[in-house]
Amino acid sequence: MKKIKKLLVANRGEIALRIMRSAKEMGISTVAVFSEADRNAMHVRFADEAICIGPPPSNQSYLVMEKIIGAAKQTGADAIHPGYGFLSENEDFARAVSESGLIFIGPSPESMELMGSKLGAKAAVSKFNVPLVPGTAEAITDVNAAKKIADNIGYPVLIKASAGGGGKGMRVVHQEAEFEEQMTRAISEATSAFGDGSVFIEKYLAESRHIEFQIFGDQHGNVVHLFDRECSIQRRHQKVVEEAPSSVLTPELRKKMGEAAVNAAKAANYYNAGTIEFILDDKMNFYFLEMNTRLQVEHPVTELITGLDLVKLQIKIAEGEKLPFTQEDIKIRGHAIEVRVCAEDPANNFLPDIGTLKTYKRPQGHGVRVDDGFEQGMTIPVYYDPLIAKMICYDETRELAIEKMIRAIGDYEISGIETTLGFCNFVMHHDAFRSGNFSTKFVERYFKPEYLQPAATDEVEKIASALAVHLASVTQVAPVINMVASTESKWRKNRA
Repeated sequence: MKKIKKLLVANRGEIALRIMRSAKEMGISTVAVFSEADRNAMHVRFADEAICIGPPPSNQSYLVMEKIIGAAKQTGADAIHPGYGFLSENEDFARAVSESGLIFIGPSPESMELMGSKLGAKAAVSKFNVPLVPGTAEAITDVNAAKKIADNIGYPVLIKASAGGGGKGMRVVHQEAEFEEQMTRAISEATSAFGDGSVFIEKYLAESRHIEFQIFGDQHGNVVHLFDRECSIQRRHQKVVEEAPSSVLTPELRKKMGEAAVNAAKAANYYNAGTIEFILDDKMNFYFLEMNTRLQVEHPVTELITGLDLVKLQIKIAEGEKLPFTQEDIKIRGHAIEVRVCAEDPANNFLPDIGTLKTYKRPQGHGVRVDDGFEQGMTIPVYYDPLIAKMICYDETRELAIEKMIRAIGDYEISGIETTLGFCNFVMHHDAFRSGNFSTKFVERYFKPEYLQPAATDEVEKIASALAVHLASVTQVAPVINMVASTESKWRKNRA
């Protein structure tokens, strides 16, 4: 069993910082890699050592495995943590790291390769009786053959890129007349994004929820799950709000899905951190969706309800240690909600917004956690994912966690760019979310861009102020005016 002494983090931003903090607490020194755009980034300043690996575009820096492995060799690092995104699910990178004599903090290249193919993953988990959505058992590119399969399954159907993710190469087809065009588009997009145009067809479950289970395995054959996360609030098939545990799972269903998640991991001889994603339909039937062979963006909600540091656990497993607990040892404690604070404009179809953080002040208080990689005065680079921060609120119950999140959103001061905070505030107040009666259609069904337009807000304030003045003239309760003026959150006041 080899102890890691120096860890290179092959990533940037909040996840690089989050990994480095846990490593330092374990007495492990850290190495940062950075592009020229990130020269003054927080993760670069936090690390014990830092090496520039190229120009801003990720395909010239963070995605060049030779440069990253070279930086590890140059600094004497004995392990590499990939974070998420970039090379985190690239089996060739994992293999190259291991072949260079370094420890890869993650699963084996073989497991990554198997579960990285959606069709390969389905074939593997089907042997362990994990439920699957009706659809094709193998990749397909022939449009006519695919159309026959769609007819047999019944519309609507979903066309998905076999090698894809993040909503790329994905098309919903509601009727036969549009199938050929949508499949051609899906193949083209998949080829462009992943270099692989193969797709598969499955039944589209319109009213569904996205439920995932965090799993952990060691290199001694032990696998456990760390319970579930609800990830149904999405835009463009990408998550914005996550929580743990899900508000709709009964103890019996949670146990059944957890056992299926563990079986899916065992199907791939999996070790280290991974996530099994399920679709849950409106009749509470669940189906295997895919596996993410890495740490997830939303892992903090699991940490808060279990009391575990998942990065430290990853490192210990990579060193060859056994899992320090059994399934029976782990319990759910309280409720956690995470919102992704992205540099996007929800009032403009969530398009990315680039600029400088003129004001940036994090919320504070018991049960409020902010994982970020930015400070006031820094510029959001155009080259990378628009995620600024993840804010996580924890409390004894879901209702208390929601109220804490509303308060924290109101205390978060950001100006200079548009962010998703306004949308997240909308979600926290919406009856569908608060009742737990929602699906992946939440944005499509309930959200309209004009809800966040300043003009609409100004009009409401004019009416409220006029009413307050009238009440003051009748009852002489002047403080009402001040109360109305103070209800607007700081992320709205400081937009300019």
